[in-house]
Amino acid sequence: MAGAGFLRWVALMLALPTAASAQLLPAVPQLPQLPGRVGEAVGGIAGALPLDAAVADARQLARQSVQRARDLARRFPDRIELDRDDNPVRAGEVTLADPDPALLAVVERAGFSMIESERYDDLGIGFARLRAPAGLSAVEAARVLGRIVGGDRVTLDPLYSASGVGAAPPSSRTPAEAGAQLGDVANLSKSLPNWTPASAGVRGVGGAMPSPNTASKRIGIIDGGVATGTPGLSAQQGFVSGAPRASDHGMAVASLLTGGGGIRASAPGAALHVADVYGSDPAGGSASALARALAWMVQTKVPVVVMSLAGPDNALLGRFVAAARARGTVVVAAVGNNGPAAPPAYPASYPQAIAVTGVDARGRVLVEAGRARHLDYAAPGADMLALNAAGQARSVRGTSFAAPLVAARLSAVWGGDAAAALKALDREAKRGGRTGRGVLCGACRTPVR
Repeated sequence: MAGAGFLRWVALMLALPTAASAQLLPAVPQLPQLPGRVGEAVGGIAGALPLDAAVADARQLARQSVQRARDLARRFPDRIELDRDDNPVRAGEVTLADPDPALLAVVERAGFSMIESERYDDLGIGFARLRAPAGLSAVEAARVLGRIVGGDRVTLDPLYSASGVGAAPPSSRTPAEAGAQLGDVANLSKSLPNWTPASAGVRGVGGAMPSPNTASKRIGIIDGGVATGTPGLSAQQGFVSGAPRASDHGMAVASLLTGGGGIRASAPGAALHVADVYGSDPAGGSASALARALAWMVQTKVPVVVMSLAGPDNALLGRFVAAARARGTVVVAAVGNNGPAAPPAYPASYPQAIAVTGVDARGRVLVEAGRARHLDYAAPGADMLALNAAGQARSVRGTSFAAPLVAARLSAVWGGDAAAALKALDREAKRGGRTGRGVLCGACRTPVR
């Protein structure tokens, strides 16, 4: 077994242990700088890195991913448990799609209790969150409820984590907000209290800075919360306990869109609608919270929504992404940071989503970049600055920070027709390497100096 066939076999073997690889939560140690161009392999293990080194590194990432998931469940046993693929999920909870009163009565007689029930007529979707009967895990409860209602209407409520690292001590963030993706770099933080564009030598990289034609455009952010003084903040709503609450990751994403604190704005003048799905909840970032946040974006007529989050496939979330796209709201999602051998990241892998990877200042795909079932674009995701929750410019890295730059360009060309807007982006994208249809917003990076 040799060549491309062996590489495919290695990727398959490495992907088998866990579907959690695209989403795990507490902070991780800095990755070593690997030789070669293995970072350009999105969707496969390739590049100039020797095969044995690439395999060893990928295996280590997979092991760390599983261990962090287990540590997380041990730390918050009453809030988080693991599914059969070691994905963190909300403990003792399941979701039921499109329940009617008669079905809910049957379910309650079986020992399930209602946490909340939502119906979104504009999306044609409803769901209930249910607490499992005493003594049942979420996995067991899903199996029991599935036998009662049949079909694929019953799902767990998995957690989705941030796809990049802002700069703050891990202890200051909730587990999900901390985004312990494999490949996140916990020690990239660099406080620059006296930083200005001039002192940083800000200049365009890979093309001219986009024209500021995004005024009055609405861009949504489903992430952690942002500070009340964030430039362009038009609306902010919480979808979990303790939200909205300013977070480093959410602020970094917002600052890359509308600037502030010396950070170059990729969407100057845009109106930001922020949905905080983390708050102070250790089990924040769940599929049900993301679904409700996306419904809010549709209701408030936000056409472009950034989701710099990654996790496993979930039928309920997938329905919301598809329904939103059909009603004029497009999700731009990061592919995560668990490396090319990781399972496909969601929501980026949903066919209706725009999947985004990150590149460094030399145009190389990030070595830790994950993969999706399709790849649309790349944008800067390293060697750059963004703001933290305290308004300080810090170094950031991860596909999280590429996604808002693509969203900015999509918003700039948006005229109400997604297909036409994407064609415009295709004409703008700079092709090269394994970057989907090309790199966008190359000049949007605020470089670290």
